[in-house]
Amino acid sequence: MRFARLLLCLGVWALCGSAKPTERKERVVREAPLSAREHDDAQSFDYDHDAFLGAEEAKSFDQLTPEESKERLGKIVGKIDEDGDGFVTVEELKAWIKFAQKRWIYEDVERQWKGHDLNEDGLVSWEEYKNATYGYIL
Repeated sequence: MRFARLLLCLGVWALCGSAKPTERKERVVREAPLSAREHDDAQSFDYDHDAFLGAEEAKSFDQLTPEESKERLGKIVGKIDEDGDGFVTVEELKAWIKFAQKRWIYEDVERQWKGHDLNEDGLVSWEEYKNATYGYIL
């Protein structure tokens, strides 16, 4: 009897050990995309504009004439060129794109905060959060 129990336990253990997991987990951590637009330079450079300028700034560039656009881009390149040597390195460009992303995130957080702080006291109570988030359901 004892031997049969041992065999049963070993059989269950072997069966559980060889079973495949039912849930597939993503093992790659992916960063948020630089833009919500499709990245296809053959069609347009909208993705690059969003990544380089930030989505809001890119929208304002759509309204400019080519001359105004060149002038404003020249000013931005001056900000990107941190060492002032007249050239933009890959590292300077990466730093600028990260800056543009962070700026958008902070602006988005500020918009969200204002949307949740219904009584505008600078604090978000649970009731305010619940109403702003789930209010349409309630």
